[in-house]
Amino acid sequence: MNVYMNKLVPLWSVKTLLASVIVLSSSLASASAIEQFKSFVVNTKTAKGTFVQVQVKLVNGKVHPGKTSSGIFRFSRPGKFIWNYVKPYEQNLQADGDKFYMYDKDLNQVTIKVLGNAIGSSPAAILFGSTDLEKNFTLKDAGINQGIEWLEATPKEKDTQFEVIRIGMKDGLPIAMELRDTFGQISTLNLNNFERNPNFAANEFKFVMPAGAEVLRP
Repeated sequence: MNVYMNKLVPLWSVKTLLASVIVLSSSLASASAIEQFKSFVVNTKTAKGTFVQVQVKLVNGKVHPGKTSSGIFRFSRPGKFIWNYVKPYEQNLQADGDKFYMYDKDLNQVTIKVLGNAIGSSPAAILFGSTDLEKNFTLKDAGINQGIEWLEATPKEKDTQFEVIRIGMKDGLPIAMELRDTFGQISTLNLNNFERNPNFAANEFKFVMPAGAEVLRP
């Protein structure tokens, strides 16, 4: 088999192929966080995975982990997502491309907002929104830490609750986020079991109103 392959494939073709692979691998390895994230946004139409969120407290300049929560996420770009907190209590944040729903299971209460007003300059807009990132955010590379390329996204809108959003990229995927709000509070997110471009059912992101739920429309 190798003899026939040697006869059929000219040596220059093999060298060209190898050179192309080396150049491609090198470019991926050296891609900045912004380049990786822009590529992720353009090429990832749907995704699903799990997350762990930690509220971080700063005491005398030292970081202290606080409350931890975890759950699952799904999204379909643009503007459709499910962000389910499973532990320590259940809460569902969901958008169907038109409206945003927040369901608190313990209170059996659903808050409904117009989607655009709800996530315009939020972390959800970065992960789940349109591909026009720089419409709502100013992006800059923030260096490498423990093999993770970081970028900072600063909302252009002044009335957003977030001061800066940091995103950690590795191998072309966002694996971590750090959210700093306007009150100086920090939350960290680890994104795990990331699956790119899965197929979802047509009604995957349709919100089903829980029986007897109180509806709020602020």
